[in-house]
Amino acid sequence: MEIQHPQYLTVKALTKYIKRKFDADPHLEQVYVKGEISNFKKHSSGHMYFTLKDEDARIMAVMFARNASGMKFIPENGMNVLLRGSISVYEMSGQYQIYVQEMQPDGIGELFLAFEQLKEKLGKEGLFSRETKKPIPAFPKVIGIITSPTGAAIRDIITTIKRRYPMGQILVIPALVQGKLASKTIAEAIQKANAGNVADVLIVGRGGGSIEELWAFNEEIVARAIFESSIPIISAVGHETDVTIADFVADLRAATPTAAAELAVPHIEDLLEQLLQRKARLYQAMGAIIKTRRNQLNYMEQSYILRNPHKLYEQKWEQLDRMKETLQTAHNHAIVQKKNRYAELSSRLTRSHPAALLEMNKERAERAEKRLQQEVRAVVKSKITEFMGKTATLDALNPLSILRRGFNVAYTEEGKLIKSVHQGTVGDKLVLTLVDGKLNCTIDNKEEGAKE
Repeated sequence: MEIQHPQYLTVKALTKYIKRKFDADPHLEQVYVKGEISNFKKHSSGHMYFTLKDEDARIMAVMFARNASGMKFIPENGMNVLLRGSISVYEMSGQYQIYVQEMQPDGIGELFLAFEQLKEKLGKEGLFSRETKKPIPAFPKVIGIITSPTGAAIRDIITTIKRRYPMGQILVIPALVQGKLASKTIAEAIQKANAGNVADVLIVGRGGGSIEELWAFNEEIVARAIFESSIPIISAVGHETDVTIADFVADLRAATPTAAAELAVPHIEDLLEQLLQRKARLYQAMGAIIKTRRNQLNYMEQSYILRNPHKLYEQKWEQLDRMKETLQTAHNHAIVQKKNRYAELSSRLTRSHPAALLEMNKERAERAEKRLQQEVRAVVKSKITEFMGKTATLDALNPLSILRRGFNVAYTEEGKLIKSVHQGTVGDKLVLTLVDGKLNCTIDNKEEGAKE
């Protein structure tokens, strides 16, 4: 008996087989894992290599440069992260690892997702459209500020406005800018300002903070209140790098509260400089106008007409006389035309006098009446002849006429007409209808006639 030896695989073949099993598993094509980063290393190629661990286990992780290029933060050792990727085997070492496609810090992942989802929704509805943005007034009389009355932002805004635009009136509308009730109070403050039309422009914002602290300005209720505001709104949330949904909806976004104040009002020194420049240009323009008008006056004073004014109206008197002559000639010509027209119409009226027309139409009517009477008599005569003929025909066809010639009609007692000898039997009673009455009879005998 021949002994069969087992078939041995190479390490490469075994590893490749295991890798194919991993790659074919649909549950491993896309997995979501959270953990802590350790042994982090970013290669010069842009690829990232690290270990993802928790208290009980660890797994090697790789994030290639094409996926890492879009990240908004730099991973560090000890950072808790949320990952999305696939599980496969690295054949050279024979160990399985996660190939990361997306990464975000743990703790803000849900907020980030909510931010992106709301941003996409409101963007599709047109809340970020440039066409809906309202212009910021150049010289507002009242500047409304919606923020916390105790924060640093309110001090920076007020100080900046008073320094740049001291004639502007500042109206502070208090609102919570952090916590669960913040978004509601911010929206209500915007609606209240619009209901009373208390300001020409509104600054809505707060100082810097974490994403959780700034989250009230990422709520849909605040975004819609900003969009529906008839008063232009400048958003001023956090620092320059902080971006919220309110920034996208607002009519103008400021990097900081101080920048919002600078955008809301002009600088008084700039206004004074502009006034001085315009004043100088006005004096220059007025001087040029006065010089031009003086030259025009001097020219007119030396003109021929002003030195000889009688020449002006003498020519007008001559023109008036000529116009009178022309008018009189036209008047006489018009009278002659009207007289000729009157004579022509009188002649036509005489030829078409109503009395003559009436006599002619009367004769026509009499002739037509005679013809109508003749035609009516002919029609009546024809209809009488036709009626007499039809009456004779009806009389000939009348059954009573047949009875008058000695004929009669036989019926059974039930009123059925007897048309044949076969319809009666000896002993049956009949009713004979004559021209002047009826006879009740009994059949005593029956004889059949010859068949035709």
